[in-house]
Amino acid sequence: MESGDTDTTWRGTTGQRRSWQISCGDVVDRDRCLTVTVDRGRVVLVGPPGETAVLSYDQLVQLRAALREAADQAER
Repeated sequence: MESGDTDTTWRGTTGQRRSWQISCGDVVDRDRCLTVTVDRGRVVLVGPPGETAVLSYDQLVQLRAALREAADQAER
């Protein structure tokens, strides 16, 4: 995974990024992350194993942007 953005919870570089990590928490407020990847034209969302992801508004904005970018790449 490449790191290009200034926010450490948002990993990747613009353009040909294939994977995004978005920080989140679980129901007892432990740090976790969601991962969005593009695999053979499909968008894959991987959550914390066996956990529920709890996102703040800012984290939700990052997830929405990652999903939008991944969907655009999956169409190519």
